Amino acid sequence: MSRPQQITVLGATGSIGLSTLDVIARHPERYQVFALSGFTRLSELLALCVRHVPRFAVVPEASAARTLQDDLRAAGLSTRVLVGEEGLCQIAADPEVDAVMAAIVGAAGLRPTLAAVEAGKKILLANKEALVMSGALFMQAVRKSGSVLLPIDSEHNAIFQCMPQDFARGLGKVGVRRILLTASGGPFRQTPMAELAHVSPEQACAHPNWSMGRKISVDSASMMNKGLELIEACWLFDAKPSQVEVVIHPQSVIHSLVDYIDGSVLAQLGNPDMRTPIANALAWPERIDSGVAPLDLFAIARLDFQAPDEERFPCLRLARLAAEAGNSAPAMLNAANEVAVAAFLDGRVRYPEIASIIEEVLNLEPVVAVEDLEAVFTADAKARVLAEQWLSRHGR
Repeated sequence: MSRPQQITVLGATGSIGLSTLDVIARHPERYQVFALSGFTRLSELLALCVRHVPRFAVVPEASAARTLQDDLRAAGLSTRVLVGEEGLCQIAADPEVDAVMAAIVGAAGLRPTLAAVEAGKKILLANKEALVMSGALFMQAVRKSGSVLLPIDSEHNAIFQCMPQDFARGLGKVGVRRILLTASGGPFRQTPMAELAHVSPEQACAHPNWSMGRKISVDSASMMNKGLELIEACWLFDAKPSQVEVVIHPQSVIHSLVDYIDGSVLAQLGNPDMRTPIANALAWPERIDSGVAPLDLFAIARLDFQAPDEERFPCLRLARLAAEAGNSAPAMLNAANEVAVAAFLDGRVRYPEIASIIEEVLNLEPVVAVEDLEAVFTADAKARVLAEQWLSRHGR
């Protein structure tokens, strides 16, 4: 290798971003940080810049950019601070960049991730909303640019590892019967249904196995996260929704499985640590040390599985309906969920009302064809308006 690969990390201060930087730091001869972006955690972004010395850093607002630039100069760094979506797209598509970790949560990550795709970069995709909102357009851009797309979600990375190398020819042609997408079931898997109306944001964010941001933790509790992953899996592996089955697996040791027509079922196992799929994607098709401890099967002792209860997890049912409807439905689902989860985290709605808001939005807004990115953002905006109207109508 003539020089270290130049890596841009979108969403560097989040859990995926920090895990990525941990793996990168273990292999300085292979990887170098080119650029970092952060949202509101400016002091953390400053500390990351001091440690990794990127060429660029990106923040959302001009005032924050001025503050960070002054702090970087005071620290003796020449890192240049850029602003907003334009800055994100610039560090994603820069000619010197080899790979982009797309780890910005939510719809905000779509444009910069697409910019990286169109520039032909190696994409480490942790932003599932990019595929949920604009799957057809996104995959078309991947094929057109020749970009290499590698999934970072532990489940999709597991599926990728269990698939034959030529899975892009079609699941039927490579002997795959179905994809088994595992889910922990979150903190409310066994909570009495009557108590769900009274759970707090803190309880919803207390995931039993994974350390994640607050929004993703709530999505995991409601299993909307798994619904979004179902939609993402359909695009990544050219599968129909009927070919993707969700399986609750509380231990989070088997990260997903692929069922073949000859009766074989291949599974990828590992400790619940995102550095494993990150290292897998960074080094693909090679393998590198991730810093994750070896899996101790004797300590685990047992693996349990059960079917998800869609009465307990209505968001999973709504996501499957959106996957089957296609077109603008997944973008509306995602937007309504973002508004509803933010309201729940702010204490404005109860936990079960997250699904109520999403279902009303999907029922009120007709599904339309999505032929360009503007249509995606139009559907997104309409869904957000309808979700906010639900909040206003209910005095929230």
